[in-house]
Amino acid sequence: MIIYKTNNSNTYQALWLVISSFSSFTLSIISAAILSRYFDKEEYGTYRQILYVYNTLLVIFSAGLPNIFSYYLPRYNLAKGKDLVWKITKMLLFFGALFSLFLFACSEFIAGVLKNPELKIGMKYFSPIPLLLMPTLGIEGIFATYRKTIYVAIYNTLTRVLMLAFIVLPVIIFKGTYLYAIYGWIISSIITLILAYVFKNKPFEGITLERSGLRFKDIFLFSLPLLMSSIFGMAIRAADQFYISRFFGTVVFAEFSNGFIQLPFAQMITAAVSTTLLPVFSKLIFIKAEHKLILELWQNTLNKSAIIIYPMVIFFIFYAKESIIILYSNKYEPSTVYFIISMLINFFNVIAFAPLILAMGETKFYARLHLGYAISSWINGYIIVTLFRTPVAISIFSAMQSILLVLTSLFFISKKTNIYYFDLFPIVKLSIIALHSIIAIIFIKILFSNFLQITIFNIYLIIMAFISYIIILLLTAPFFKINYAILFKAILNK
Repeated sequence: MIIYKTNNSNTYQALWLVISSFSSFTLSIISAAILSRYFDKEEYGTYRQILYVYNTLLVIFSAGLPNIFSYYLPRYNLAKGKDLVWKITKMLLFFGALFSLFLFACSEFIAGVLKNPELKIGMKYFSPIPLLLMPTLGIEGIFATYRKTIYVAIYNTLTRVLMLAFIVLPVIIFKGTYLYAIYGWIISSIITLILAYVFKNKPFEGITLERSGLRFKDIFLFSLPLLMSSIFGMAIRAADQFYISRFFGTVVFAEFSNGFIQLPFAQMITAAVSTTLLPVFSKLIFIKAEHKLILELWQNTLNKSAIIIYPMVIFFIFYAKESIIILYSNKYEPSTVYFIISMLINFFNVIAFAPLILAMGETKFYARLHLGYAISSWINGYIIVTLFRTPVAISIFSAMQSILLVLTSLFFISKKTNIYYFDLFPIVKLSIIALHSIIAIIFIKILFSNFLQITIFNIYLIIMAFISYIIILLLTAPFFKINYAILFKAILNK
């Protein structure tokens, strides 16, 4: 009975994480929209390459440590949890220092690999940032464990506002280069580090630290396979970006970077669900709960995620071109095709498989799985770029890899838990949700086709089309036996 009550609050906890992600995305997309207009394509491409290198290597140097919070904290009391949090934070600080030294020392090598001499300068100026930001990692896992994700929303919104102000304003006011943006990023990172220290201590105020007994050996036994899977995952994500950057230049890379993103709203929801579920699954498995209870939670979460994500994905597939132009201007219209291809992944990423695999302690399988797909990404990616000589082919292959990764993971979970595969992946139910959304958007597309012209002023018509689309979905949902009201009830009841 207690477990059931806790599960019901997952929607509320995930809601705050979605709000947190939405504020972060909104501010980052504003930043991208502004900088892509103030920088020419060459300079913007360099800036995005710096972010690409940072985000790629961050996966390696974080060593899977942020996941430790969600896995171990549900199994300790607050006093021991406090010890665990600061032990992991000190480790993140150490690896952050190594990361910064690596960027500074290897800037020339990185510039040579990506064939952009300007990166040598940019990476040196950027190098202090990992030291400042890596100790801030893990806040989501901490507050998700203690069911206080509202603090994640506050922290992320506050820090992203600071980052936006310090990165964008120097560029606008002083007509500066991408280096001005990096200067602002360093200043905002210092403030973020201070705020992270305050927030990480929030759940433990008035609590006397008690040694957890968790050894570094225990930590690395769990995190090292995650490190390997992170490296292989990074290799999967980096393959298409590397081939496009090296074979097609910075201009195409800029178009690809702005387009080949999964629907941000969908990512917010799946990330929130994963962060919320990992400590819950970890607790259920730790107390040896019945698989029936786990499946009930899984299906309930998947159903709620799909009825939110699928309609949004289908809307933006049909209005991809207009969305890209409104966000990035007409010069990034070629990004549309990458946007459509990438959004197809969201039909499968709605399935949050990672929390259950990690909660079961199957980090070695998780690493081996990513190794196999990483090897495939680089070998087959090279074959594709050699045969077709088009970045679109690379994008299609990358999307197919992501989809197969999800389906393979579900097969493993099914075998491990003796749960029927199509109970984990209810394809009929998901297809009905998708069909309902497609019928509604076709009606809207026809209705608005005579009015919509691709200009910056069309943002109002896009909004009107989206509102009309939602109204039609809600009105016709009973005919498809889709219950949208379940989401509102879960939130309002809380």
